[in-house]
Amino acid sequence: MKKFLGLWLLVGLAGAGLAQENSAPRGTDQTQPPMATKPITVRVDLVNVLFTVFDKKNRLILDLTKDDLKVFEDNKPQNILYFSRESDLPLRIGILIDTSNSIRERLRFEQEAAIDFLFATLRPNKDQAFVVGFDVEPQLLQDYTDDLEKLSKAIRSLQAGGGTGLFDAIYFAAKEKMLFFPPPEPYLRRVMIVISDGADNYSEHTREEALAMAQRAEVTVYTISTNRSGVKGPGDKVLKRLAEETGGQVFFPFAASDLAGDFREIARELRSQYSLAYVSSNTAHDGTFRTISLLPRQKDMRVRAKSGYFAPSQ
Repeated sequence: MKKFLGLWLLVGLAGAGLAQENSAPRGTDQTQPPMATKPITVRVDLVNVLFTVFDKKNRLILDLTKDDLKVFEDNKPQNILYFSRESDLPLRIGILIDTSNSIRERLRFEQEAAIDFLFATLRPNKDQAFVVGFDVEPQLLQDYTDDLEKLSKAIRSLQAGGGTGLFDAIYFAAKEKMLFFPPPEPYLRRVMIVISDGADNYSEHTREEALAMAQRAEVTVYTISTNRSGVKGPGDKVLKRLAEETGGQVFFPFAASDLAGDFREIARELRSQYSLAYVSSNTAHDGTFRTISLLPRQKDMRVRAKSGYFAPSQ
């Protein structure tokens, strides 16, 4: 199954010259050279959506078919062309860890939980991850690799200090490490895990710019709050928005030791998702953001997916 945005299909048309016996002068060679084959390029824009479905008790539902869902783009119904369970797609994971002064006391727990997650999730020769630490600016500590020792070393090298440039870190990771064009084959599942208190005080990019870049890169963002005050503040709302708009989830662990459970939940979801694709009924290549709604036919089901996508601009 071809799964990528901006799929190009080439259809060859063969042509041949026809002898014009009645119009050609007698005694001349009536054999005409064949017409050159001209490929016709037809653009088909597939919109791909990864999503997770839960029942009313928040349990994962794993036996749906495409007839169990309806898809709407900007409130207009769309025709599902492809539908499948996606438990085996290659993963590209970005681990973004806030190293500002505000998380100093919890950094060690965050490091070990992230390492345990990678050891439990990353499959050699199939999945890859990278590590970014950020305070006043993002720093790529380890580029894409499936070498768990290198990833662990990078995570353990993090040291706390400085302000918080959360939006710059998300923008950087999405644009430089997760925005692929044309999209790869086989289709890759791109996941960003952000551990932070969400209180940005140093970024040049805004929250909406960071979110838009993550959406353009088709990244699912999972956020884990380091706020332990017991009261959800503005930073927690930021983390919630980043996750919900990209089809991810926000976690609010009560204690640093709860991080391991949050990472296990993320790993479980990554192996329990669905994928669908459709060709938008809006054929304009205008670069606008278009909303997506997935509605289950059963009212006791809950679907979590990205809120939309940016249409191709040309």
